[in-house]
Amino acid sequence: MGMTMVEKIIAAHAERDTVKFGEIVNARVDVALANDVTAPVAIKEFYRTGVKEVFDKDRVVLVPDHFTPNKDIKSAENAKMLRDFAREQGLSNYFELGQMGIEHCLLPEKGLALPGEIITGADSHTCTYGALNALATGVGSTDIAAVMATGYLWFRVPPTIKFIYQGKLAPWVSGKDLILYTIGDIGVDGALYKAMEFTGEIIEDLSMDGRMTISNMAIEAGGKCGLMACDDKTRAYLKNRAVRNYTPVNSDSDAVYEKIIEYDLGEIEPQVAFPHLPENTRGVSELDEIKIDQSVIGSCTNGRLEDLRIAAEIFKGNQVHPDLRCIILPGTQEIYKQAVQEGLIETFIGAGAVVSTPTCGPCLGGHMGVLAAGEKAISTTNRNFVGRMGDPESEVYLSNPAVAAASAIKGFIVHPEEVL
Repeated sequence: MGMTMVEKIIAAHAERDTVKFGEIVNARVDVALANDVTAPVAIKEFYRTGVKEVFDKDRVVLVPDHFTPNKDIKSAENAKMLRDFAREQGLSNYFELGQMGIEHCLLPEKGLALPGEIITGADSHTCTYGALNALATGVGSTDIAAVMATGYLWFRVPPTIKFIYQGKLAPWVSGKDLILYTIGDIGVDGALYKAMEFTGEIIEDLSMDGRMTISNMAIEAGGKCGLMACDDKTRAYLKNRAVRNYTPVNSDSDAVYEKIIEYDLGEIEPQVAFPHLPENTRGVSELDEIKIDQSVIGSCTNGRLEDLRIAAEIFKGNQVHPDLRCIILPGTQEIYKQAVQEGLIETFIGAGAVVSTPTCGPCLGGHMGVLAAGEKAISTTNRNFVGRMGDPESEVYLSNPAVAAASAIKGFIVHPEEVL
């Protein structure tokens, strides 16, 4: 009997010939990741183990990205704890302000997330790296402490749901719309503790930026991880980036899936997720006029260069609506720099948007764009729970960058074609 991608990766890291779903195994971990919110707890627990040094100075990655630049004394103390620990341990992958970015944009850019690996992160959107053919999953801070100390963690082998996407995407439809449509179909618990395997001609046609957007939101369907095959696009992306040799995996032709779901999405239009769950999706043409107060374009879901280019295309020659704030957040310093070189930042500022240094800030209602009671935002982020971006009486609508940009111009949620 064949194995799925996730089964092959776990088997290799547990030094087993085979594994099957439901088994609990102890497996070697390739990368342990934490940020300025989750690392302080992990560091304290690491010290409690009595272990003096991390298992590998090159494979523990710390990225202060949630409350940086520090918004208050507590966030400054948390960031200092990361900084001090990184210096004490001699970590090669600590990314200080100025070199950092939003972690799930940064690790792929730096070649730290590779095919066939197990990557654990104390952040739920670690599943992003599944687009690079890795078993990447979010875990707790105490789990990261255990990995930092030993290099191992236990896993229950998840069953796999295979998603097959056929067709050719219409203009202004992107990976964000595919994953919103999927979550709208199966629900926020439709893949609970399951591996999601994304395949089909649409996936093959997507850029790596688009693929990472899809895998990023696997967790919003309850997924343990969201994997894609390693192909020529993956290898081209990793060329001159990968910091280690890697071994891609693919599912066997006789692999056993819990289920297979097929979509023909050639006619899909841009999707919008209504408050207060990512599963509350509708096509943008189905919306009544929903006035918004803020548009956020960026985050670990849609803060990559392709996303900024799409938004800039919409903003060119247009102005942000006077009753609305628009915030642009490039995913990393390198993306920011490329956006400057291409004139995208000039376009954003000329249109009346504000451009922030890379930060998770507004996505989690932390800083740089918190909503007041009664306010509504269109956002390219990944969650729209009650109070996610600010006051519990505020509302967040999720969309792709094109819709968020067009809506920022109109002042209410619209299809990009209504602007162009």
